[in-house]
Amino acid sequence: MLPPSLYAATARPAVPTPPLQGDRRADVVVVGAGFTGLSTALHLAERGTDVVVLDAQEPGWGASGRNGGQVNPGLKADPDQVEADFGPELGGRMVRFAWGAPETTFALIRRWQIACDARQGGTLRAAYQPAPAEGVRRSAEQGMRRGFPVTLLERDAARDATGMDRYAAVMRDASGGDLQPLDYARGLARAATQAGARVHGGTPVTALTRAEGRWRIATPSGTVTADTVVLGTNGYTDDLWPGLRRSVVPVFSSIAATAPLPAAAVRGIMPMRASLYESGHITVYLRVDQQDRLLMGGRGPQRPIGDPSPVAYLMRYAERLWPGLAGVAWTHGWNGQLAMTRDHYPHLHQPAPGLICCLGYNGRGVALATAMGGEIARLATGTPAAEIAMPVTPIRPMPFHGFWRVGVAAKVLEGRLRDRLGL
Repeated sequence: MLPPSLYAATARPAVPTPPLQGDRRADVVVVGAGFTGLSTALHLAERGTDVVVLDAQEPGWGASGRNGGQVNPGLKADPDQVEADFGPELGGRMVRFAWGAPETTFALIRRWQIACDARQGGTLRAAYQPAPAEGVRRSAEQGMRRGFPVTLLERDAARDATGMDRYAAVMRDASGGDLQPLDYARGLARAATQAGARVHGGTPVTALTRAEGRWRIATPSGTVTADTVVLGTNGYTDDLWPGLRRSVVPVFSSIAATAPLPAAAVRGIMPMRASLYESGHITVYLRVDQQDRLLMGGRGPQRPIGDPSPVAYLMRYAERLWPGLAGVAWTHGWNGQLAMTRDHYPHLHQPAPGLICCLGYNGRGVALATAMGGEIARLATGTPAAEIAMPVTPIRPMPFHGFWRVGVAAKVLEGRLRDRLGL
């Protein structure tokens, strides 16, 4: 059963994904039916690969079906920094891949006619403090220098785009946009099934063993034997493979949503209908969906929530941005676990022959996970690691990982203080 959310309440029907029964064989088994796993399965099936997807719950149950719905371009680091970290060849490939990920996502949606309220209205990265505003300007300059569809909006133009006076600088990337993420996950599952993949929900993987050059994947209701296994469990990664869970920090990101707003109230709120995220130590992100609801997202309790009351600060902030929202009904509040990495880059691993792990999108998973599905499919079908758009690295568990809740809470408090002080 899906956790409560606006998306769960409004999503289109899911394609049937019955639990695995009995013993099967496949070329590739994908563990996790979020964007990573489903995109990988779809790209593999399009290549004629016999692929099975297993998920403990159902497609889109995790953060893939509960995120902010923003299709954001790029990596957390600016392009110049990425190329400095990885060199001009690999770094340049990573930059082109990540900044092209929204177009990859929207092209896939068009190709498979996925009904998910997809809208390529652009992404706004906004800053209200002087130091983050300078960072936005640097990012825009680097994007424009590389020919990305980026423009810089200073204060007056920023006001026209957002309907408020808060932001000193905004970078608009026309390639970004938004969608209904649970509908998108379900649409990916449907497309993968139509392409020939077998998708099984209600099928937790209990053991992963290797013998005679093949993998055996055990579940409570059956097994699958395969040449290759892909782990795409992101913020819900467990101990199926040693050290993988401790290589990322699961962070709850929360969202509150209004009822559909009256035309008079919504007219001046994000009039460009782009999605927006704030540049700072603690990100707030927002958008107006195609039913004229305002969705506000940010850090909240590091535990599951099912109504808006635990994130009242998001509602207060919305009313500060647009005073006309005072008194509107906030009907839904929910959250999900995304995966953060220590270096803020996605992590792609091959810790054993025929085993691929990909996780850690640091809040940019809608586009990046979709695009990485194509790269994982290439890797799983023989493309050398050196030709993949992201580096293949060893798994590096984080020290003191057991204290992640305390660490996240402290980091959020520190970030909010630094944002208030403009540091």
